[in-house]
Amino acid sequence: MEYFVAVGEAGSIALASEKVNVSSPSISAAIAQLEQEFGLPLFVRQHAQGLALTQAGRLMLEQARSVLREADRLMDIAGDISGQVRGPLAIGCLLTFAQVVLPSVRRGFEDRYKDVHVRQIELDQAAIFSGIRRAELDIALTYNLDIPADLRFVTLAELPPYALVSEDHPLADLPEVTVKELREHPMVLLDLPFSAEYFLSFFHEAGIKPNVAERTRDIAVMRSLVANGYGYSIANIRPINDQSPDGKTLKFIPLKGDLRPMRMGLLMAPDSENSITIRSFVEHCAELVKEGALPGLNAGPQG
Repeated sequence: MEYFVAVGEAGSIALASEKVNVSSPSISAAIAQLEQEFGLPLFVRQHAQGLALTQAGRLMLEQARSVLREADRLMDIAGDISGQVRGPLAIGCLLTFAQVVLPSVRRGFEDRYKDVHVRQIELDQAAIFSGIRRAELDIALTYNLDIPADLRFVTLAELPPYALVSEDHPLADLPEVTVKELREHPMVLLDLPFSAEYFLSFFHEAGIKPNVAERTRDIAVMRSLVANGYGYSIANIRPINDQSPDGKTLKFIPLKGDLRPMRMGLLMAPDSENSITIRSFVEHCAELVKEGALPGLNAGPQG
């Protein structure tokens, strides 16, 4: 059933194989077995375009998702009764800081709770909302960007914004900088849903328009563009060192003014902490913040 859902969502056995880490022949055999047991074709095989769900397949997909959610819930109940932290845990993380934060957080949690099987997914903010609502994600590390009223957000830390520039940028030696000072220079915008609106709001509130010269949805690409002189950028999460992915030096300058900090935290469904596994992950993250051990929160080197 899990393989069927993976293929239904991916539209391809090869992509589903990567998602669930199972060989393509095994998935094909499982789909064929389901179709034989149900007596219904679940997919239309399209030679060059992968697989498309039949009408019956679409109905079965929704029910299969529901069955899998209930199966996961049985693991939660067993864990709560026994007091054991165990079972699957699907963790989402915002693309802008997944590479800095999530692997370290996950490693510590899995080392602590050996019977938890984590699956991590890096997404933009809109996809995180959808994943939580559809129960494809159990919990997500993200920012407080337009959090819907039907979801629960637990703050872990406040992160003030900073400007990111190359070491030879005209503003590189300033101890702090204002958005008005940035206006004259080209900007490399991290163009992700909700994130871009947050960064641009600083300029809108000051009644000025930034000079957006480059746009990218990848934070590593953004840092390399900045380091190679294509402009400054704005971010909240701090990398561990002052190097761009291609090895050039970056400078981090605090933004001056009454600018709204970003809050990093955990997003989940309202009743999620009824699960001992999710509750334990929340506590684990809170402990890391208290100990100053959550990557990206501390002031890094200034170059």
